[in-house]
Amino acid sequence: MDLVSRAQAIILKPKEEWVKIKGEPAPVTQLFTSYAAVLALIPAIAQFIGYALIGTRVLTFGVIRMNIGSALLRMVLYYIFALASVYVFGLVINALAPSFGSKQNAENAMKLAVYSMTPAWVGGIFYAIPALWILATLASLYGIYILYLGFATPMMDTAKDKVVGYLVVSFIVMIVLTVVVGLILSALFVVGSVSGL
Repeated sequence: MDLVSRAQAIILKPKEEWVKIKGEPAPVTQLFTSYAAVLALIPAIAQFIGYALIGTRVLTFGVIRMNIGSALLRMVLYYIFALASVYVFGLVINALAPSFGSKQNAENAMKLAVYSMTPAWVGGIFYAIPALWILATLASLYGIYILYLGFATPMMDTAKDKVVGYLVVSFIVMIVLTVVVGLILSALFVVGSVSGL
């Protein structure tokens, strides 16, 4: 299945799409090179446009824009961290499996991590207009529902009574990863602006 069809199906018909996904082989390298690496570009590029070209309105200062060099660096770092955190998320889902009476399956865990990020990546287009960041956040929240459906399929052979617990713990891990990435990026750019980089 091609990238556009898969992204569309996982967003519009996630329950049916998880059944298809569970039955098809998808090596981790293929998941990342032909799907995640492409879709993760959407929010990265959109943030570059939003930070460098459009800018953010701050009440007392007017519109503030990041210089092109800093915005490009931020885009590249965001992209790398986004892919790395999804990979770590897949590893965590697989590592947590025995705790929830599930079978460890690295490939299915990566499918859960990667495909549940689809709404966040596609919705990342809204970062191009900083005032619309809330829509990107809402798209990310829809990804939680998609993740839930993936656990319920069951991608990791999780008993129905343990799906919610597995989802909650996995979601907390994803929030921690997201916060850590955000803090690292913020710290890098605060330090860079103070040192004049």
